[in-house]
Amino acid sequence: MRHFDAIVLGAGSAGELIASNLAKAGRSVAMIEKLRVGGECAYVSCMPSKSMLRSTQVRNLTKKIVELGGSKNPILLSDEEGAFAWAASRRDQIVENRDDASATASAIKAGVELIRGTGRFEGPDQLRVNEENLSWTDLILATGSTSTIPKIEGLDEIDFWTSDQALSANTRPKSVLIVGGGPVGCELAQIFARFGAETTIVQFTEQLVEHEHPEIAKRLAQNLVADGVKISFDTSVTKVEMSVNKTVIAHLSNGSVITVERLIIASGRHPNISELNLNLLGIEVNDKGAIQVDGHCRVLGYEHIWAAGDVTGIAPFTHTANYQGRIVSANVLGGDEVANYSAVPRAIYTDPPVASVGEMKAARSADDFIHAQIELSEVSRNKTDGEAGGLLILSADPSRGVLTGATAIGPHADEWLVEATLAIRAEVPLATLCDVVHGFPTFSEAYEVPMRELLHLSLLSREKLAQRLKRAEITQCDHEFELDKVLGQVRCIKCGDLDDEMQLPNLAVATKEAKDDFYKTQASFE
Repeated sequence: MRHFDAIVLGAGSAGELIASNLAKAGRSVAMIEKLRVGGECAYVSCMPSKSMLRSTQVRNLTKKIVELGGSKNPILLSDEEGAFAWAASRRDQIVENRDDASATASAIKAGVELIRGTGRFEGPDQLRVNEENLSWTDLILATGSTSTIPKIEGLDEIDFWTSDQALSANTRPKSVLIVGGGPVGCELAQIFARFGAETTIVQFTEQLVEHEHPEIAKRLAQNLVADGVKISFDTSVTKVEMSVNKTVIAHLSNGSVITVERLIIASGRHPNISELNLNLLGIEVNDKGAIQVDGHCRVLGYEHIWAAGDVTGIAPFTHTANYQGRIVSANVLGGDEVANYSAVPRAIYTDPPVASVGEMKAARSADDFIHAQIELSEVSRNKTDGEAGGLLILSADPSRGVLTGATAIGPHADEWLVEATLAIRAEVPLATLCDVVHGFPTFSEAYEVPMRELLHLSLLSREKLAQRLKRAEITQCDHEFELDKVLGQVRCIKCGDLDDEMQLPNLAVATKEAKDDFYKTQASFE
């Protein structure tokens, strides 16, 4: 039985990164993968979908060339079916025709031993791959996720697509029914609709992308409808069958029947662990099938077993997998890195995109957080670009004086959301964020008005606290001092008194008007 310093199960974004890092550090590393090195994102998910969406965006923009002043006369575009095939050929070039030869060569060059096959545990310290047993010092579980197939009568008797097949197709179906209105379903809907396919989304909840802010989800639905997408909310597919001419007949819970050329399942994903025999290691998963890890990305209860990527169920995005990959790499090599997931951004790359980060709702009650928003139509850049507008919503915790969440739909929102991502991760005081100068004209200017509103609301929150304490006629207080990140001061969280000996002059403070308001509050309390 061969022994390795580290065995990495899975060669996706996290696994490939970890294996290469450890091998470069001099460890003996075996990486087990039955499909492609680089994972699904590079070949049948993130990259091909963004390529196709870019093609639809350019095609749609070309239709506006007269409106936007690019030409006095319109441009004649090729037919939609032919355009889809041409976009697919560009997509295949970008994903290297779904060939992992380049990624494989890079891993081997780094010193990784790649073993093609499926790994299954045969005991607490043995992994069986093909006909060989392997052992390890450190074990890394990075097997990713797989499509969740809903229970629909007749589904196993028809030829349906998942997003993998939909994003590998070279010909455009005339009509598609997409089961699921999450991020993947919405992106696929825009791709097929803008290339002329009759497109329907069946969503089992009352809004698309159920985990996003309702108003943002509403705007997204409106945009898709404008592209020609039909959406059925609070609806599920109860039965499917194949017609004599090979079309799919779908029966919906609302009583309607839809006939389409292709049925696409986009109803989410779940951790890919079914073939591992984790029970032989004593590893338990949570109710969603995810392997539970601590802040160091160690599997709970195990010193030398780690997990990273979608298999952990934590913010299942490629960038999270890469982040966890860096954490695991450092810690296996003796580091003490701790993951922080407070500001992991997410995006839906439709046109315009949806982008979100942080927490938009208080965990305790709706009164704990404050909110402010702005229509992107009020931003000058929106006018120069001839865009349709959008919406930015911000959320803050007034007790800490920091931004907690941001969500937007609008042009390039996936790019300019980085300002909120950094602010949340670093817990930048609201006063400092209000003092940021944005270039003109840029979409990032959208932050300025709602950010100032959040600062004002935060100060009002403190004034209300002081007034409540005054009404209670508190005359003595056993002070509990904490840093007020809005004002850059240390004050008592009970009575609001400042601790002059503990002021932090190097911290950014609020505007003069904001400070004056605060001091007036203190005076009224005294």
